[in-house]
Amino acid sequence: MRKTKNNSSKLLHFWKILGPGLVTGASDDDPSGIATYSQAGAAYGLSTLWTALITFPLMASIQEMCARIGLVTSRGLAGTIKTNYSKPVLYLMLFFSFPAIIMNIGADIAGMGAVGNLLIPSIKTTYFSIAFTLILLVLIIYLPYQKIASILKYLCLVLLVYLFVPFLHKQDLIAILKATFIPTIKFDRNFISILVAILGTTISPYLFFWQTTMEAEDMKSKKKYLVVNKKIMQEMKQDVDFGMLFSNLVMFFIILTTGSVLFNANIHQIDTVEQAAQALKPLAGNTAYLLFAVGVLGTGFLAIPVLSGSLSYIITESFGWTEGLDKKFHNAKAFYFIMAISLILGLSLNYIGISPIKALIYSAILYGLTAPVLIAIILHISNNKKIMGKNTNGKISNILGYAALILMTVAGVLLVYTQFAKS
Repeated sequence: MRKTKNNSSKLLHFWKILGPGLVTGASDDDPSGIATYSQAGAAYGLSTLWTALITFPLMASIQEMCARIGLVTSRGLAGTIKTNYSKPVLYLMLFFSFPAIIMNIGADIAGMGAVGNLLIPSIKTTYFSIAFTLILLVLIIYLPYQKIASILKYLCLVLLVYLFVPFLHKQDLIAILKATFIPTIKFDRNFISILVAILGTTISPYLFFWQTTMEAEDMKSKKKYLVVNKKIMQEMKQDVDFGMLFSNLVMFFIILTTGSVLFNANIHQIDTVEQAAQALKPLAGNTAYLLFAVGVLGTGFLAIPVLSGSLSYIITESFGWTEGLDKKFHNAKAFYFIMAISLILGLSLNYIGISPIKALIYSAILYGLTAPVLIAIILHISNNKKIMGKNTNGKISNILGYAALILMTVAGVLLVYTQFAKS
């Protein structure tokens, strides 16, 4: 009995530790990300499962640096860049980040609307998209930071459905193990594009801004921002590592689901999340279809506030305006207006001729261009003793960070090449 109580108290303590890192990792598996992973599985079966092992340590190292910057400086990434770098660098990040995030929001809203229509066909996709946008606007503006943080944290649990979906279908364990631990690389344009898309989806620039700012906000909300000690750093690292592991597990299981079900049924082209859900229904059963679809809605409600919040923090910190989810609307009007405008612009993309797939491609290209530059800046900041004091990078952080920089630079070049080079 005592052992059970001790285990329960340990789990409760661990759950309390989880916060910005878990939310950041889970929001990475947004409807757009789910569409990318679904296409990887449908097109190439289990061949891309190994990417989950590669991206985890790279994601974790970069997000841990961002978290540490937020804890030490008590500022977001944009604010730190503004203080320590020239304005052109900051404005360049702003120039690329704004359209990329808006298009990502637009693709996510469209995905949620389409899945809503799948679940309740009598209501049009358009009405679902508008309703979801309005619900998100109300929640973001009227709920205090602690409530938003709590809701986002519990919404992460929705992603657990993807860990069960593959087992509703018969699996080949040997094939899964081979695909996970023995990398497959095919030197053709489409396969390289999928690999680059997976990298761009998992190591996304908007997550860098969100992680940094949320750590600073979390410190302030808990009244512990005066002293950054070893315990706080250790808890932050546990949070980030678990969040990134959770994110990559979800990615792994989505590729596993579509790779074992859709690929084997000769369904090799998945452009949207609703296509993935719809294709699963006759093959894996109604339960798998419903769980997959509900997961998309949950991740949309989780990721869109992160996307719009990241953009709002970037802009308000850049121009020195009052910002923060911990502020009430009348105290940070510009901050909340930017979040609202980003949602409305994202929604409007679906009605001005930009399809969700094009929005995904365009945002991926912009992310691919900005990610290497931002990673280089993050590495420079986190190794700068004037900024970070005694909390600079260790050897392992630098090795993983520079590996991420090289990989994302190559990925960015390949992404641009595959989109613009002639067939």
